[in-house]
Amino acid sequence: MMATPEVLIENPKMTEQEQFSLSSDLISELLTGMRLRGVQYRRVQTGPTFGLDFDNKPGHACFHFQAVGTAFLRTSDGTVRELRAGSAAFLPQGKGHQLLSDLGHSVQDVEKFTTTPLGEAVTGIDTCPSTHAAPAAVFFYGCMEFDLGGMQELGKLMPIVMVADTQEQRYPGLLPILDSMKREICAGRLGFAGILARLAEVAAAMIVRGWIECGCENASGLVAALRDPRLARAIMALHRQPGREWTVAELAAQSHVSRSVFAQRFQSTIGVPPLRYATELRMRLASRWLAHEKLSIDAVAERLGYTSQAAFSRAFKRVIGHPRVSVGRWPYKTLAPRAAFARID
Repeated sequence: MMATPEVLIENPKMTEQEQFSLSSDLISELLTGMRLRGVQYRRVQTGPTFGLDFDNKPGHACFHFQAVGTAFLRTSDGTVRELRAGSAAFLPQGKGHQLLSDLGHSVQDVEKFTTTPLGEAVTGIDTCPSTHAAPAAVFFYGCMEFDLGGMQELGKLMPIVMVADTQEQRYPGLLPILDSMKREICAGRLGFAGILARLAEVAAAMIVRGWIECGCENASGLVAALRDPRLARAIMALHRQPGREWTVAELAAQSHVSRSVFAQRFQSTIGVPPLRYATELRMRLASRWLAHEKLSIDAVAERLGYTSQAAFSRAFKRVIGHPRVSVGRWPYKTLAPRAAFARID
């Protein structure tokens, strides 16, 4: 992801090579924090005509890999994309969508089909008529928890669907992954279901990386901030030291601009003040550490710079609005409302 000339001329202290290095560091920071956790996987085999409907999955992402045949993917906004054999599609917001043999075909909820267990979290659906020697279409579907860690807001800026055609330059390393998926699907060897699930997570991560490296399709908000060297340094500092008691002046110093210029730029680009962003970041990280890494509340509080569990719980209540914090019942899918934030500017 190369910084644009408009950005470069506003920061004479950094060369173009330094800008590129900073952008690369931020991409690495994002990808290091990204987690894709498979919830449900299906291998689907069909005849020449089919129509499958996939419900909206808030807080999740969907992945499709077309191994054999061709399908049309129609998203909730009416957009239609063709999936040819060897293509993959990633829906980072988990929006409802359909897979069809032709656009006029009726659809049936994929959850209504009889499934056969194939492995851990992997099932099979076979609707291919017995009169056909081989299925006309075969694809692999995954429903995943999509966690970007401290950069969760970036997910909202992603398009409804990203289609990866292996011929495209932005996915040079994806071809061998998809080739491996096709071999596993078609061969059906011992343990193929588990291998497919892992490959799907890698493929989805590579699609996200390609989107980021190719400029994020001019998305605004956090993406614009990552391209702006005056803000990128501060954002990186926040993500590397979330437990530090940052001030606006300290963040402005990271960006080599005045406090007032930094605060105005941050607010206008991202949409929230710097310290509000810092608070949301802490709560997103706390959500991950409590829900997925199973850290104790004391450990999370210490990591985030709180002096005690009680102080952390009070901050949690101010941000989320719930009076109690527990590892087993952390409201992971609920993000802080734009109301009373702790330590905001």
